[in-house]
Amino acid sequence: MAEPSIFGDKEIAFLEELTKRRVEFIIVGAAAAALQGAPIVTQDVDLWFKDLGHPGIKRALAKVGGAMVPPIGLRPPVFAGEAVKLFDIVLTMHGLGSFDEEKKHTTVVALGPISVRILNLDRIIKSKETVRRPKDLLIIPVLKDALMTIKSASRHQRKKRKAE
Repeated sequence: MAEPSIFGDKEIAFLEELTKRRVEFIIVGAAAAALQGAPIVTQDVDLWFKDLGHPGIKRALAKVGGAMVPPIGLRPPVFAGEAVKLFDIVLTMHGLGSFDEEKKHTTVVALGPISVRILNLDRIIKSKETVRRPKDLLIIPVLKDALMTIKSASRHQRKKRKAE
């Protein structure tokens, strides 16, 4: 049985278009945590772009029938359209470094036919601890438990490979 995913064909198509156009982005937030095995659910996928003005973003949006709605007042830009309604644009990751600095703290995962970068769980935790929104404070213990489990499994696999 296939693992359930929040990414359908439309969402994968958009990410694939971004990748084809060499748009640098990182999946961050709860979706990135879930992709690493954290037992959480989310209703959106946060995308952090290196350069929100990259022309490939508009081309990818046009290819899948989406658009970018510019910021209004304090509201950040958003995507519009059926294929991109799941995605939120992240302008900054509070408590973390720049995009280029944080890119060093990512893992590449396969999503269907493409590979994408996701922010490592320890960095997601650090950002959520910095922001301290009530919903983040509720999920941090779950994320920390998941991180300990992932690290433990990784140590176990390294020991197993050494023994072979």
